[in-house]
Amino acid sequence: MAASELACTYASLILYDDGISITAEKIATLVKAANVGVESYWPSLFAKLLEKKNIDDLITNVGSGGGAAPVAVAASAGAAAGGAAAAAPAVEEKKVEEREESDDDMGFSLFD
Repeated sequence: MAASELACTYASLILYDDGISITAEKIATLVKAANVGVESYWPSLFAKLLEKKNIDDLITNVGSGGGAAPVAVAASAGAAAGGAAAAAPAVEEKKVEEREESDDDMGFSLFD
């Protein structure tokens, strides 16, 4: 992502978080205050995009696209191969919990 896009994204999130309406002028003002140079069309492009979108939905749905598609494909393939009587079981994603490693686990610590 280019610096101009990132600066406008952060400015839009700041405005949203403060409950201020997101306009091209306000985005441009925040970007200018941050001493980031952006092309003149970026603030208006972001303002036009975000006036028609629910920002809460954009924030909460980041990275969640396409999760159900493999299940639907597997279900239709199972029905085609085994007939309507054999239903494909729902696929449940298992989250692998990564254990946080401490310095003690590695045999040394920061202050040794």
